Amino acid sequence: MTTHHIQCLGGEADALALESSDAPVDVSVIIPCFNEEPSVRELIDGLRTALASLASSYEVIVVNDGSTDGSAATLAELASGRRWLGVINLRRRSGQTAAMMAGFEAARGEVIITIDGDLQNDPADIGRLIAKLEEGYDVVSGWRVKRRDHRIRRIWLSRAANRLISFVTGVRLHDYGCTLKAYRREVLEGVRLYGEMHRFIPIYASWNGARITEIPVSHHPRRSGASNYGLSRLVKVLLDLSVVMFMHRYFQKPIYVFGTCGLMSLFLSGLAGAAMIYYKFWGGKTFIETPLPLLWATLFFTGVLCLLLGLVAEMNLRIYHESQGKSTYRIASTVNLKPRARTMLRS
Repeated sequence: MTTHHIQCLGGEADALALESSDAPVDVSVIIPCFNEEPSVRELIDGLRTALASLASSYEVIVVNDGSTDGSAATLAELASGRRWLGVINLRRRSGQTAAMMAGFEAARGEVIITIDGDLQNDPADIGRLIAKLEEGYDVVSGWRVKRRDHRIRRIWLSRAANRLISFVTGVRLHDYGCTLKAYRREVLEGVRLYGEMHRFIPIYASWNGARITEIPVSHHPRRSGASNYGLSRLVKVLLDLSVVMFMHRYFQKPIYVFGTCGLMSLFLSGLAGAAMIYYKFWGGKTFIETPLPLLWATLFFTGVLCLLLGLVAEMNLRIYHESQGKSTYRIASTVNLKPRARTMLRS
């Protein structure tokens, strides 16, 4: 378990249990938390009740994302005497994706659950998520069928974003934004999240062969605090979706993107050059009377630069894989073979 930037705010026995024990548990629950002091106590009590009914070993990891209220002190009090509760305090606010990533790296569970810290998700639904996983699925996503949010600013914009994501990626989910999800540990191994990519984890998992499904879950009105969801979030979704699709389709072959743009620019520069020469000799126009020479030069050098960028990207891709010993494939299982440990290339 990674402990470099983790501080467990409990008694000494709790800190030792959480930081030094490498024993796996059945279920890890990760809660990204920012200024949720009014709700975190009730949430922890609700989780305790819900998880105790599962008859499985569990842990709860609250990632305090640089809260400026009294969340840190409240979590310290709650963690005291609760060996199953760990707290990660980030030095500054890093965003929900970074908070989830910190929780994933610290989690020991074979099943990992994510849940919001504002009490809008119901801990009682965790058992249903796990039961669905046991049917053979790798990811079970919550679907807030009856959302208790602002109709235009939250529900309609979210619905539009969900349909766009499903259409572009081919992964059909109704509610990517619901934090309440269950994952088998193996589908998260090797996943690195940046920006606000946490909503796309089911997409990454599906592209890697995971079985994805969703079930309706309860959703409660926000009791305190304010949501930052709005039109700006939809813009971020569009930009993040562009990154996701590029990484999925062209990460192993970036020359296809840059090369295509370069060849198109060179082709258009050829048309501009031909038109420039035509007007010079047969159209009665000198080079300085039309913008064609400038257009030709711009498109030509843009095409050359795109091709060179594609070659640089290809070299960087090989450095990325070979210097870190990263494979370009993933093995699901083997028969009569033992997986060989890859050696890392070091300078």
